[in-house]
Amino acid sequence: MKRVIETMKMPNIGAGYLYFYIHYVTEVLCFFVLAKVFGDSIILWLTPFIYDMAAFVPQSIIGYWSDKHPKINIGIIGTVLLVFGFTTYFLNLLPGTFTELIILCLGNACIHVSGAEVTLKSSNGKLSPSAIFVSGGSFGVITGKLLAKTRISYWFISLLGLSIIPFVLLAEYYKNDIKNQEDACKSFNYHNPKVKPGIIILLAVFVVIVRGYMGYGIPTSWNKTVLQALLLYFAMGFGKAFGGILSDAFGIRKVAIMSVLFSLPFLLFGDNVMIVSLIGITLFSMTMSITLGLLVSVLKKTPGLAFGLTTIGLFLGTAPIFFIKLITFMANALVIVVSTIICLLILLYIIRKADDRESG
Repeated sequence: MKRVIETMKMPNIGAGYLYFYIHYVTEVLCFFVLAKVFGDSIILWLTPFIYDMAAFVPQSIIGYWSDKHPKINIGIIGTVLLVFGFTTYFLNLLPGTFTELIILCLGNACIHVSGAEVTLKSSNGKLSPSAIFVSGGSFGVITGKLLAKTRISYWFISLLGLSIIPFVLLAEYYKNDIKNQEDACKSFNYHNPKVKPGIIILLAVFVVIVRGYMGYGIPTSWNKTVLQALLLYFAMGFGKAFGGILSDAFGIRKVAIMSVLFSLPFLLFGDNVMIVSLIGITLFSMTMSITLGLLVSVLKKTPGLAFGLTTIGLFLGTAPIFFIKLITFMANALVIVVSTIICLLILLYIIRKADDRESG
């Protein structure tokens, strides 16, 4: 009997791997287009800002809608929008570059929400499936950028986009196995019960905002070659995945403290030293699954909305980078030190002290 109970509490890791591929391909298509649009110097600055806003912000609305209509396969809707937006951009069928870009972004948003819904609801309260799913995006971003520099046909990339359909359909079985969709995330209990849910949501989103800035705003002057760019995105991807895997193995509180605390010196002195910077980025990226787990813990009935709040946080974290660029070492050091310490204190405050994973 004990073995049966333990088996029931194991995460359905397969959903995470399925959506790792789905997420990977999604970002390949999106950043393949973005890299092509970047060739127009007039909209060079505006395009990535609009992309981030259109892809990240709507996910909270789409997520809440998906929470209320669990029988609708939002992943298939997203795939259709994604491939349609991608193909029409290269065929120039719709007026204006941003028309196709927004369609592409909405497809991206729907697929993200679908991945979150499936991996969270089928995870038995564990973080590793959703962490693995999210990590696929970092690998897809750099792949899309590199493929855009080749002469590969966009029709091949379109077919690659269509290849995710069977993966989306297969992953849906993980969610459909759960009879009561509203109680699918009841095992998420990582939050401090003494802190009001609204406070936890605000503080967790703040940590996401800081992570968004750290991922793109921290100076990496060593990043000058294709190999170095690959390593940078791989560090982000591996950090996101291992944040969930290690939290399931050792406890969310321990991983939160160690990842944030140990990342500080590496982020601080990694500007000119690649390996130092990569370690810091990997460690701080681990907070992704931790903040998501905290949000789902207080929004158990609406995991799609919880995930959407993290993407809003990412947008708010990356938005300042388009307007403000810190140049001096002291300015960057001050931002890194202060924000990292604040994040550490926040996580210590909102994560439950007794990390009893067996009870949820």
